[in-house]
Amino acid sequence: MADISEFLPDPLPADPLALTQRWLEDAWARRAQPNPNAMVLATSTPDGKPSARVVLCKEIVPQPGYLVFFTNYLSMKGKQLKDNARAAAVMHWDAMHRQVRIDGPISFAPAAENDRYFASRSWPKRIAAWASEQSQPVASRELLLKSVAETAARFGTPVPGSPQAEEPSDFDVPRPPHWGGYRLWAESVELWVEGDARVHDRARWVRQLTRQTDGSFKPGAWSATRLQP
Repeated sequence: MADISEFLPDPLPADPLALTQRWLEDAWARRAQPNPNAMVLATSTPDGKPSARVVLCKEIVPQPGYLVFFTNYLSMKGKQLKDNARAAAVMHWDAMHRQVRIDGPISFAPAAENDRYFASRSWPKRIAAWASEQSQPVASRELLLKSVAETAARFGTPVPGSPQAEEPSDFDVPRPPHWGGYRLWAESVELWVEGDARVHDRARWVRQLTRQTDGSFKPGAWSATRLQP
């Protein structure tokens, strides 16, 4: 169980995302799980049908207060976010006895940010982003691999997974127009620390967000409340 020193401070901190960022840094440092930045992302259709999947949180920006993830805009989650631009996320670090819940509105990440991150990915992953029509049906895995091979030929690269692909190299594979990042703006944040005998430590922060003309949000002040477990 968590040491008492790891419980939430009293009084509660004014900014929950600064503490969330520190928790993520702790998770990376401890490496107690393969993907410390894995999070469950929940979206829904306009009529309220939810769906959830695991994605990777690539950045937490405490000020002005959002987290970043990347995906195919034409995927199921991309289509749901287009129709209902809100999401909820959960990061759970079982070995650290900590959990974070965040929900709020969604905006697109800037194109330059998308380009930088896409260029940082290995070229086989960049090929896959072009080759896969994410969430769409495919008749067989053979046809999927054929699409990957055809995409590799298009960009003049080896086929990912082939012996030639193991050789150290890089190739110019630009970002597809249908691939990029989202910013999940924190409208509410809940932090949880496991305690003995189920006497957990739990608190929730809420604030108002005002949408700006560029699609971003102007944040209001956080209001914090300690919750019973």
